[in-house]
Amino acid sequence: MRLQDIAFADAAALLARYGLKLERVADGAPIPGSYWGEPEAGLIGATVYARGDTPVHSLLHEAAHLIVLPPERREQVHTDATDSIEEEDAVCVLQSLLGDALPGVGGERVLADMDVWGYTFRLGSASAYVRQDAETAWSWLIARGLATADRRLAPR
Repeated sequence: MRLQDIAFADAAALLARYGLKLERVADGAPIPGSYWGEPEAGLIGATVYARGDTPVHSLLHEAAHLIVLPPERREQVHTDATDSIEEEDAVCVLQSLLGDALPGVGGERVLADMDVWGYTFRLGSASAYVRQDAETAWSWLIARGLATADRRLAPR
C-alpha cells in the first residue's frame, strides 16, 4: 500500500497527534532524509517526507522513530533515528499500531507489507513477531505510554 492509496490528510493528522509534520514530496523528486533511498520515507527533525509512491509502512516506520524520541531529540535527527536494537524493535511494533489508526490501512496490512518489503524476524513474519515474540518491544512501548497493556495504541 502506498501513500497515494490513502487520504494524505488522514496520515498528516495522525502524525500531527505526535507533534510531527508530514511533508508531501512531488512525484519523481528526491525524498529528503531517506535512509533506504527512494521511494522510502525520509526524516529530518520532526518532519517525515514521502511521495505518492512511498509505502505506507515506510512512512509509519519513520514516523514511529520520531514518536519514540523525546521532542528535544527530534530536532537532531537527519535520516537515521535509531538509538538501539530495543528501540528498533519497538518501532516495528508501533508502526503496526499506527496502521490501525489510519482509515483504510490497518495493522495487519502494515505487517504484511513489511514482509513483502523484506523485514526478517525469527518466527518468519512481522505478524508472528508482533503477536508471539515482541514482549520486550511491547514492554518498552507500554513503559513510555505509547501502547496500552491490552496491546493497543495509547490515546493521544
